[in-house]
Amino acid sequence: MSETPPNTLQYRFDGPEDAPVLILGPSLGTTWHMWDRQIPELARQWRVFRFDLPGHGGAPAHPAGTAGELAARLLATLDALGVQRFGYAGCALGGAVGIELALRHPERLASLALVAASPRFGTADEFRQRGVIVRTNGLDPIARTTPDRWFTGGFAAAQPAITEWAVQMVRTTDPGCYIAACEALAGFDVRSELGRIGVPTLVLVGSDDQVTGPAEARTLVAGIPDARLAVVPGASHLVPVEQPAAVTDLLVRHFSTAWQQPFDTGQTALPAAQAGPARGAPPQPVPVAEIAPAAVPAEPPVPPDRGETGLKIRREVLGDAHVDRALAQADEFSGDFEDFLTRVAWGEVWDRPGLDRRTRSCVTLTALVAGGHLEELAVHTRAALRNGLTPVEIREVLMQAAVYCGLPAAGSAFRVAQQVIREETTPAG
Repeated sequence: MSETPPNTLQYRFDGPEDAPVLILGPSLGTTWHMWDRQIPELARQWRVFRFDLPGHGGAPAHPAGTAGELAARLLATLDALGVQRFGYAGCALGGAVGIELALRHPERLASLALVAASPRFGTADEFRQRGVIVRTNGLDPIARTTPDRWFTGGFAAAQPAITEWAVQMVRTTDPGCYIAACEALAGFDVRSELGRIGVPTLVLVGSDDQVTGPAEARTLVAGIPDARLAVVPGASHLVPVEQPAAVTDLLVRHFSTAWQQPFDTGQTALPAAQAGPARGAPPQPVPVAEIAPAAVPAEPPVPPDRGETGLKIRREVLGDAHVDRALAQADEFSGDFEDFLTRVAWGEVWDRPGLDRRTRSCVTLTALVAGGHLEELAVHTRAALRNGLTPVEIREVLMQAAVYCGLPAAGSAFRVAQQVIREETTPAG
């Protein structure tokens, strides 16, 4: 297989070349092989397109930090192949990519299936914490706990070969790409946008899924106008692997009956110059001429809301839990200070383009050592880990600070940082 460019994805096709294209998207830590047992049946009717996430399954390690970026790379891959319209089924992170496609590129999507998906995957803190663990300890601790997250206990015990396959898939993933994918899940939240998904949608979930279970599935169904729910009994998170026949049957029925034609969406047909080969599209209607919108005077740019920007950055760096506690404790006396802190420190200084967040964390740690602000040092040691500094790099920052800020100050800082690093980098359970 030739080298995959950074803006595209590693992929494979199965099924008749002249059939409509059906895309299967993988979850975090898996490869396209998670769909192997669906292929024989799906490939009877569709040209099945599977892809690997960056750094997964031997794909080139070009990290993508948002679901939107993954969707853009998928579309770039399809554009190069001449595929304009398709059905899409995605599991977990693959489902987030499908939601991005439905929201940002509805003209490309004929029908959608969301497997073990959610409009928001847990909390941002959970996935950024997972990134800290991988950055510090590698993927082995995550890989060893994979069967507990992906499968029911009975399946894992009865299928040791599949269980070991799952562990090895995670273990052989590129750590940097895994961390970037965690960041993509941390930043994914489309709860307020579900009503804009306009294609027929199947929401499919395992009854025993403890990661994105039936509650999250029902949230999707309640928010998407044309959605139906299918709960697969006796399955956990990686339901296509654990209950392949049930999942295959549900996908065949959904995509056989809910393949929406372009004229059903209200979307203007793509101009012929953009359409490319007909592969992947059901019969197209006669193209409709596009009407250019009337020119409107340009409005002056709206200045950024520093409070909103600052709150977003503050949460990304310090974590939702810490920020929620600080805001909850604010009252009439301290509320103005919290607002000032969010707008100025986070919305202006931390948002300046001159330094990246890793460098800002180094500067902040040094300043806190110099000032002897040990409580804030603990907060920002945690933040430094989230911003991508390793424990070794934090140690070197404190060693440097010892020379210029004094040995007693650095000694206290080492004790505080050591405790935080132990707490943050020790895998759970």
